[in-house]
Amino acid sequence: MLNLAVFLPIVTGLLLLAARPKSRAVREVLVEGVTVVTSLIVLGCLVFRSAEPTIAFHLLDNLPIAFMIDGVGSVFTAIVAFLWPLATLYGFEYMEHEGGENHFFALYTITYGVTLGISTAANLMTMYLFYEFLTVSTISLVMHGTGKKSVEAGHQYMMYSFFGAALAFIGVMLVTVYGNGGMFAMGGVLGEAFAAEHPLMLQLGYLCAFLGFGVKAAIFPMHAWLPSASVAPTPVTALLHAVAVVKAGVFGIIRVTYFSFGAQLLRGTHAQSAAILLASITIVYGSTMAVKEHHFKRRLAYSTISNLSYIVLAASLMTTDGLVAGLSHMLFHALIKITLFFCAGAVLVKTERTQVESLRGLYRVMPFTCAVYTVGALALMGTPLLPGFVSKWLIGSAVFASRSEMIGGLPVAWIGLFAILISAVLTAIYLMSVSFAMYFRPLEEDESVRAGRSCDPTWRMKLPFAVLTAAIVLCGLFSNDVVTWLTTAVAGVM
Repeated sequence: MLNLAVFLPIVTGLLLLAARPKSRAVREVLVEGVTVVTSLIVLGCLVFRSAEPTIAFHLLDNLPIAFMIDGVGSVFTAIVAFLWPLATLYGFEYMEHEGGENHFFALYTITYGVTLGISTAANLMTMYLFYEFLTVSTISLVMHGTGKKSVEAGHQYMMYSFFGAALAFIGVMLVTVYGNGGMFAMGGVLGEAFAAEHPLMLQLGYLCAFLGFGVKAAIFPMHAWLPSASVAPTPVTALLHAVAVVKAGVFGIIRVTYFSFGAQLLRGTHAQSAAILLASITIVYGSTMAVKEHHFKRRLAYSTISNLSYIVLAASLMTTDGLVAGLSHMLFHALIKITLFFCAGAVLVKTERTQVESLRGLYRVMPFTCAVYTVGALALMGTPLLPGFVSKWLIGSAVFASRSEMIGGLPVAWIGLFAILISAVLTAIYLMSVSFAMYFRPLEEDESVRAGRSCDPTWRMKLPFAVLTAAIVLCGLFSNDVVTWLTTAVAGVM
């Protein structure tokens, strides 16, 4: 069944590229139908998980391309399967003004299968292979507008991704050769004997893998592609910044840390310190740039850079508490950030406004969209009773509980705690300033005649808005149940 879940959308997308249906209705029914069916298959695989990997084919006798859903993989897989049908439905209305819909939705569908290939990979080589396919399938989506900025953004994304792939491949080779083929295993596949005999190789190999997968996680200084990619259509940027690409990078870091190299072998090393420091720098940098940015979607892109490193920081603590905290923020951030990007896309399509300053008084013509944005903003900034507060609290608690390597008498993880505190203030500024402008400033004079006439989108955008907003609120109200599920998912990892 996992093979079907991965390859059904890939094959369907390839057929769409070849057939190019002329009827928009036929294409939309086919794309949404395949997406929903795939998500239902994934749901069945999540409920009835097999302890044995499903082998699709062999690259070599000792290099199987195999799929399996374990506890940690189930989190990323569930995120992808839940959000993709909503993103596809949203995309139908959005892409009507963009054009090139056959090409777009074909690649969009292919990317769904490729992302599932990453989330359900049973070994490092399978994950790496689909990780590379993800770059190939999304480059054209980034360049969809074919304008100068779109092409430049696509080239930049391609160069960064290929550089990251080269770095990651060093770690993949090391784990595959010395780790019994690289099959994912709780606690890692490199034994203590290898760590004692090759400590430098262990740390350098891990850092190569960390930085390689960290390119898609937009870790500083390999982050520049992400704000540039905001020129892509919003259904693409929502997936890039909330679900597929960036979460694949974070998920890759989690996999190589806990299931390949092994957190027990890395804890207390200079490699761990470097990972924590890079994550801490990125948290503050992303938040600072978001405050300075006036373009609405680019501001949200810098916010993504910062919040991704919340997850990386938590994972880099290399403790059970850190992993649970990282996965919680991975889940909650995906729900919140895709909602915020959907709001930005609706504003762009219906009003053609792109700058933060131009959003003043917008609630008078887009009340539903502005209300959804405000809920997402409150959640991401960490308002109690909403999920962003829960995940940030868990990350801070995990930092306090950690006993990381000491630098000058100060636990290096505490640097991450200071970064989170600074970022919390900046997050409130760059998110809520938008809401204040929407609700407490007047419409521009030349648009005041539009007051009272709704510019909110149709049900194809509103339905994803409503579902996602409900999911955000429910995750906040029932956060204890969510955290319990995540704790169960990581049981036995250390």
